[in-house]
Amino acid sequence: MRSLLVPLLLASLVSLVDPADARAASGSDRPNILFIIFDDWGWNHAGAYGCSWIKTPNFDRVAREGVLFKNAFTSNPKCSPCRASILTGRNSWQLEEAACHYGIFPRKFAVYPELLEAAGYTVGLTGKGWGPGDHQSTGFTRNPAGPLFDEHTMTPPASGIARTDYAKNFASFLGKRKAGQPFCFWMGFKEPHRGYERHSGVRLGKRPEDVKVPAYLPDLDVVRDDLLDYAVEVESADAHIGRALEALKDAGELERTLIVVTSDHGMPFPRVKGQIYEDGFHLPLAIRWGDGIKPGRVVDDFINVRDFAPTFLELAGLQPHPQVTGRSLVELLRSKESGWVDRSRNVMLAGKERHDLGRPYDWGYPARAIRTPEFLYVHNYFPDRWPAGNPETDFGNCDPSPTKELLKAIGGEFYDIAFGKRPMAALYRLADDPECVRNLAADPAYTTVMTTLRDQMIAMLRQEQDPRALGNGAIFETYKYVGPRAKDYDTWLKSQTFNPPTERPVNSGNAPAKKAGRGINSDAPAPR
Repeated sequence: MRSLLVPLLLASLVSLVDPADARAASGSDRPNILFIIFDDWGWNHAGAYGCSWIKTPNFDRVAREGVLFKNAFTSNPKCSPCRASILTGRNSWQLEEAACHYGIFPRKFAVYPELLEAAGYTVGLTGKGWGPGDHQSTGFTRNPAGPLFDEHTMTPPASGIARTDYAKNFASFLGKRKAGQPFCFWMGFKEPHRGYERHSGVRLGKRPEDVKVPAYLPDLDVVRDDLLDYAVEVESADAHIGRALEALKDAGELERTLIVVTSDHGMPFPRVKGQIYEDGFHLPLAIRWGDGIKPGRVVDDFINVRDFAPTFLELAGLQPHPQVTGRSLVELLRSKESGWVDRSRNVMLAGKERHDLGRPYDWGYPARAIRTPEFLYVHNYFPDRWPAGNPETDFGNCDPSPTKELLKAIGGEFYDIAFGKRPMAALYRLADDPECVRNLAADPAYTTVMTTLRDQMIAMLRQEQDPRALGNGAIFETYKYVGPRAKDYDTWLKSQTFNPPTERPVNSGNAPAKKAGRGINSDAPAPR
């Protein structure tokens, strides 16, 4: 059956490209697209954003010769949900199973590499595309980001860095494509995802005293050393950007190529990756496009990763795809202005469902948030759950690291803000608290602000048909987990001694369903 369905699905994608559009877009004015994405790179860790202890000369060059975005975001700060948003042009709560980390990618959602391929583009991928998760069982015959070009390897500067030679694989792709045919290539760094070679930063000449430690982590030697190891991985990936630019120049395609450089979420440290705080879902973003962009611009407009797909499709001369809910960036790219270019781009939604396994019955930690220029408001739907995973699972939604072990050993304030349970509502004023360490939700002076932001967030989520905002958030609990512990999860669960809550929104297949009620399992918004 699958062998019959896959060709039909691919044929349906081709049919979505209007023949007239494809003919109109067949000329040489269609730009190539090089999409470069880091894995776990924090938004402010680049020279272009004022960081001095991590050197990113090639990202800085893209920003200098193009446009630097100060407010780019993902709707979900975890690898596979973010990448699904990029590929489809939809927010993660609009993607069914693909809203969950280590989930499946429904074939019903079109992905921009296939749409561009149907319109005459050559597409390719090196490194990490969409994942982790399962795309094959739903009918994808390759990674949704494109066919893999991974034949070339190299010796990295530290043992924690992947051996993939991203730049050489891209150059190989360029050499194999049909002359004159536009291309769309996804360069997916596996860095700075953990694990790291311990003390590689110091070994390679970095100085602990140069590090800027964020306010939510203790300023101790272990943390500084860990951050330097992270810096080594960022810098290693940045070097591939420079080599990719040279490959484009050698091929005569540099000025005809739209180059996008970003990340999928924040750094893999406690309270960042996978968490709804500013450093978790705020992203670096620089875009270069030859004469298509006035160089040296810095834009304040709010950008979401779901805006990339409609941008690429518009530049390819295609009509907007009916599934896309993001907004094309083409007008922003072609503008000559800096600062706020489009004043309507001044609000952003974020949220999450199930990330890594670490709670009874596969429960996630559902949250939604709204970000404005001044505030971040967060609603945690189930405050009785552990936000980073349960203690008995070693807080499974936080990557293993020396910093994590340090927090577990010392306890106290930093342990609590990283791993402890959180209130249902949180409000942060970003102008004087950009690292979100002072929750203003209990301050009566901000009651009106809280009410306004909450109501705006819920209205926007309902407009986007978010099941969580429509009272059907339990659907997210039913989606399949395909991670490394999936096979032995039931056995593991039975061996635990903790007691699950008395209420259960829906049966996930791991335990008998309990009668749903209100209380902590309610999808209702926070009380006024």
